[in-house]
Amino acid sequence: MELIEGIKGRRSVRQFAEQRVSRETIEKIIDAARFAPSWKNSQTARYVVIDSRGTMELIADEGVMGRAHNAGIIRGAAALVVLTSVKGKSGYEPDGSFTTSKGNEWQMFDAGIAAQTFCLAAYSYGVGSVIMGIFDEHEVGRIIGLDDSHVVSALIAIGYPAQEPNAPKRDGVGEYIRFI
Repeated sequence: MELIEGIKGRRSVRQFAEQRVSRETIEKIIDAARFAPSWKNSQTARYVVIDSRGTMELIADEGVMGRAHNAGIIRGAAALVVLTSVKGKSGYEPDGSFTTSKGNEWQMFDAGIAAQTFCLAAYSYGVGSVIMGIFDEHEVGRIIGLDDSHVVSALIAIGYPAQEPNAPKRDGVGEYIRFI
């Protein structure tokens, strides 16, 4: 698959086939995703892969702030990936001071890059994905046993698509660009 084809073809998948994604395939996806760029190559993204139905149900019940739509997506997925970030590295100097006026916000920027890289890699292996941002980070962290050195950045449901979603309408390139 060509890179531009992957960028333009990848869609958020919210309905999954009843087919397991092998741990080997998930490992290949994460192997590619680990090449996502990060602040000063800090490589703060970590992936907690949940393929236990019981843990996925617990997160669907207690970790998505009562959002039935997200709970349903998790219940229908083959696996749930909890994207976490190592705290205190992205945007920081070794002495703990901020390098950027963004302060600790750069951590989420890096997490976003990691999430997109993960989803593009998944797409290249035929695995659908959707990034979910509505969750209770403390509850999800408690459920997965996350220690205080990490923070939950996103939930990514994965599985083989039950159907291929249509591309949403996009504005023309002129709406996105400004030359000065």
